Amino acid sequence: MQSRVIEFANVLRRNGIRVSLSENMDAFRALELLGIGDQQLFRSALRATLVKRTGDIQPFDELFDYFFLGIGQALDALDRKIMDDLGLTPEQFQQMLEQIQKLLKEMAGELSELTRALLQNNRAELERLLREAVEQEMNGGTPESLRHTPYTRMMMRLRLERVQSEIERFRGMLQMLAQSGEALQDVMRYLDERMRDLNRLLREIIQQEQRKQGVEPRDNQQRSALADKSFSFYTEDDIRRMNDAVARLAQRLKNRLSVRRKKAVRGRFNVKETLRKNLQYGGVPFQIQLDRRKKTKPQVMVLCDISDSVLNASRFMLQFVYSVQDLYAKVRSFVFVAEIGEVTKLFEDNDISTAVETALKGDVIDVFSHSNFGRAFEQFHRNFFPAITSKTTVLIIGDGRNNYNRPADWVLREVRRKAKQLIWLNPESRMTWGIGDSEMPRYAPHCHVAEECRSISQLYKIVDLITP
Repeated sequence: MQSRVIEFANVLRRNGIRVSLSENMDAFRALELLGIGDQQLFRSALRATLVKRTGDIQPFDELFDYFFLGIGQALDALDRKIMDDLGLTPEQFQQMLEQIQKLLKEMAGELSELTRALLQNNRAELERLLREAVEQEMNGGTPESLRHTPYTRMMMRLRLERVQSEIERFRGMLQMLAQSGEALQDVMRYLDERMRDLNRLLREIIQQEQRKQGVEPRDNQQRSALADKSFSFYTEDDIRRMNDAVARLAQRLKNRLSVRRKKAVRGRFNVKETLRKNLQYGGVPFQIQLDRRKKTKPQVMVLCDISDSVLNASRFMLQFVYSVQDLYAKVRSFVFVAEIGEVTKLFEDNDISTAVETALKGDVIDVFSHSNFGRAFEQFHRNFFPAITSKTTVLIIGDGRNNYNRPADWVLREVRRKAKQLIWLNPESRMTWGIGDSEMPRYAPHCHVAEECRSISQLYKIVDLITP
């Protein structure tokens, strides 16, 4: 325990609290008399011996919680939150965990230790795995640390991509069981919450470690970490920060295209016409010929799945497309879950943020129904297909999970024949396409481009596909 107290004293010093060697000795003697069995008494003993100024009491208490309670306290808070969100008593919550444990035994294939501990709420195992990852991160000095943010490095150490894929595979099994009549609504909601909880927990642990080192996380570091984070993990704070990131991306793109169009106005050097025009001069290019053909603006139709699993991806894509709408001749947008509705007028009558929130909250279509891509595609073909021309880019954002309904992939075949481009962006890992009720193997062959788009970083790479 003496080594832990010395380490804690160093943490206090790094955060501006003056602790001398003699005060360390006072703390040792106090703990010899009082012991460490009583948490409140332990805290009071250290505060009495290590803190000299009233202004240092609050930072001491915060650092004590980070250092000695840390992950355990965060897990307590997550358990309370998830029970409140699901409306379960502790007894009902325990019964649900026992149900999940039985379902996991029926699941084919191996699960990682982290996935199993997360789903079964095995707090001791979860804390052990996270502490090991933190220790490796703090002790590691690899070249990777220079190229990646703390969040990204922890993701790589914990293999969060695998965890998410395994949870999606488990979700697919539950959806098949739900078709047979089993009541699994709470379990499905629990899966969604656990994916977000792991992200919150990881971010909180990183902030705790940074605070221990006397480093306050910078906004740009947080944005960099969020750029690699899956949309399905986003919290409300993340959404606010990423709205700014999407706005910056849109402005950067508009600036780049404005330069390109200024060059287009002057015209490009036309080699063939220049040679033909200057034959009378023996091929010496006295008269330069420029190609000033006017490039027409394309049209865009955006179809956004706004079911819970892909809501954030649709949110950001709508915001981005309407931030750069002056680059297109016309932008039309649609939202769907089981039925499809047009929200173009919302963006004509409101500012972007208000229009996005209104489109996603359920005023246009029923957002609480089960996903039915086939029905939505058939409605789109029946009501809006004539509006597609050879200049139209059709952009679909969705996970392709159709709840075993009729896929209606023939609609995409017809759209591809008529449109300039058909692009599908899927916020799920490509490894999960075709698992459970995913119809992506049917939909993808009809698209010019079908790409995984789960984060802002991936969105940045895909932007060129949808810009003129």
